Amino acid sequence: MSDALRNRVAIITGAGGGLGRTHALELARHGARVVVNDLGESARAVAEEIRDAGGQAIAHEGDVTCSEDMEAMAAHAVAAFGGVDILVNNAGVLRDRSFAKLSLDDFRLVFDVHVMGAVHATKAVWTRMREQHYGRIVLTTSSSGLYGNFGQSNYGAAKMALVGLMQTLALEGASRNVRVNCLAPSAITAMTEGLLPPEAQSVLTPERVSTALLALVGEDAPTRMILLAGGGSFESARITMTQGIHIADGKDPATTLPARLAEVQDQVGQMSPASGWDQARHELAKALAGAG
Repeated sequence: MSDALRNRVAIITGAGGGLGRTHALELARHGARVVVNDLGESARAVAEEIRDAGGQAIAHEGDVTCSEDMEAMAAHAVAAFGGVDILVNNAGVLRDRSFAKLSLDDFRLVFDVHVMGAVHATKAVWTRMREQHYGRIVLTTSSSGLYGNFGQSNYGAAKMALVGLMQTLALEGASRNVRVNCLAPSAITAMTEGLLPPEAQSVLTPERVSTALLALVGEDAPTRMILLAGGGSFESARITMTQGIHIADGKDPATTLPARLAEVQDQVGQMSPASGWDQARHELAKALAGAG
């Protein structure tokens, strides 16, 4: 065990198995005191596993879709360990089906667990983190949200929604040293079983994703980063905006734009906006300059 996270208190949702379990073990390995959240007895088993290895952990059986459960989870962490410094929003479910065959109930369920679950857990710790001028929050996104995946319209929409949540929370938490990032894992878990080739079993292990967490929850963590991790490889995704074009007054965009879409998509000089207002500022500047 190292002491990189010594005296830090970390909550991991959905930590009774899969990635959540390896997240909990990894943070405990670096000295964090861990609150293991999940439904049923699995949370207790993981907490016991951490304690058997010499770490400190407690279990909290609570449903992320219930805001009262998440408030109780945060209170449990404070009562047991004196505070909350780190939150890893990991809880999730899959209900994969093509959009034509997908029921609205399954769409709502995935949104409730992934998006509202993260909102409930984050809301439960947000004020405390801001008041103590320290917080590290990780939201679990996915390449299915960033790039799409057949049969995962509900999951992809939920995972991209978490990127939008991260972008705004990072801005709102910046002045209080609350840093918010996204992790996009590639791992074989119960949720992904059967979706990847057999050789992935020995390469895309949950443990090789969890090693990325320390970079997102440590003292020197970035903010507003989308970190991709799998099989010992790490990448970053960014939401960018191209320079685009300006269509001058007197020219009809309805007829001009379709012919110039390749210019609009040209990635030369693309930028990563600092906030949503950068689109309006960029477009205003081009209009005032009277470009093309």
